[in-house]
Amino acid sequence: MKKSKALTSRRSEIQNIYQCYSSSSGGNTLAASALLRFLHMEQMEAAANQETAEGLIDRYEIEETAKENRTMTFEGFYRYMESKDCRVFDQIHTSVYQDMDQPLCHYFISSSHNTYLTGDQLVGKSTLDAYVSALRRGCRCLEIDCWDGPGAEPVVYHGHTLTSKILFKDVIATVEQHAFEVSPYPVILSLENHCTPTQQDVMAHYLTSILGEKLLATSLDLITQPGQLPSPNKKKAAVVAETLSNLVVYTKSVKFHSFGHAREHQQYYENTSLGEKKAHKLVKTSAPDFVQHNMGFITRIYPAGSRTLSSNYNPQEFWNVGSQLVALNFQSLGLPMDLNNGRFQDNGGCGYVLKPFFLRAKQWGFNPNGYRHNLKPAHLLLKVISGSNLPVPRSGKALDPFVRVEIHSVHSDSCRRHTDTVRHNSLSPRWDSAMNFTISVPDLSLIRFTVRDQTGLTSEFIGQYTLPFTSMKKGYRWVPLLSREGYSLDPASLFIFIWYS
Repeated sequence: MKKSKALTSRRSEIQNIYQCYSSSSGGNTLAASALLRFLHMEQMEAAANQETAEGLIDRYEIEETAKENRTMTFEGFYRYMESKDCRVFDQIHTSVYQDMDQPLCHYFISSSHNTYLTGDQLVGKSTLDAYVSALRRGCRCLEIDCWDGPGAEPVVYHGHTLTSKILFKDVIATVEQHAFEVSPYPVILSLENHCTPTQQDVMAHYLTSILGEKLLATSLDLITQPGQLPSPNKKKAAVVAETLSNLVVYTKSVKFHSFGHAREHQQYYENTSLGEKKAHKLVKTSAPDFVQHNMGFITRIYPAGSRTLSSNYNPQEFWNVGSQLVALNFQSLGLPMDLNNGRFQDNGGCGYVLKPFFLRAKQWGFNPNGYRHNLKPAHLLLKVISGSNLPVPRSGKALDPFVRVEIHSVHSDSCRRHTDTVRHNSLSPRWDSAMNFTISVPDLSLIRFTVRDQTGLTSEFIGQYTLPFTSMKKGYRWVPLLSREGYSLDPASLFIFIWYS
């Protein structure tokens, strides 16, 4: 009984939901039929049936009498509400569920800039661990800056800087070992080649000898459409080189002149790399042409050279025009990498996310800069109810927390709203704050929850969680919180209600 009282006092909001449905079933426990009604009415689980409800009882109820009677006590209901079945992220999306037989240019592909660096662009340390970390986070496009090294051994570092150097052959060996630990889909090696012909031959030797059959060195014309890039599925255990002409098959890098020039001259197996400033200008002035271009060709975006501290741009504006390889500095913390991690936790975290249909269908004429998109908008009601076990700062002072909800999408949809501040409550702050959003392009939108501590006129970051709108479950859900570094702050979480049409 004491345990029950402790639970109810800490999460009275869940108790209220439980009592509403248990009382309707005429007892102190929740009958399977009442649980099913809750799944239909509140969780919007239309496919749920009696078997679903009884399965939840078997999974989360530990009191034998209740299980035998096919009912659920509050403790069982509480376990269910705190489980992955009630997590805000759709559990179906934790596995690969999208069509993986589209051409490569039809996917957003998780991409890293200057992957070898663990710090800034001037004196930062280059390490093999940086490649391992990126691959384990689902990255599928790695950058390798190659320069002549002593003893005819090519080295990898940020040229003309004081960043440390690592051997090219060690980088390739690391890629060979870790490329497919978390994803079976192709890895693209973006080789920024500054080597002399002699050391280029050494690079080619290491690529072929170390990667062996994993290196895609011949065309897949027999199993793909003529004049079209292959799909991620066409050759899974594949590593694709982006330079060294004799090894390039599908990602030959060419200079970008204009969209008109590309239509006339660019081949389907050629791709272009654009600095963020040039890409930003093209988004502003020629977004529809940019969208059309990215339906047939792969475009890589990389941070400006002026970002010497390895800061990042906002990747959303380049996803909005369908750019596939939006490369970020994975070692840097903050909003851009939160958005990248949120985008690519979709589709099983495999590093490939199928672009929305209007970024693949040439007849659609999508313009992310417009205000009318001829798409069905989503009307979102999001209620931030409460928090639980928020991390206390080193000072030990109780937080004054509030929650900010951000929509990252096309410009006309992007906005943010926040709850009021709750004073001196880190354990169980209660907000009960309802927010309404109209999202005209839901298939491109990311939702970011941020918990902040109000400290006078400013506020400090506590935790965040980002996910695609299309991966968000309806109903009463809990939101896990992550640290600035991307680590779980479990058991810290938010409790919310979501409805959209």
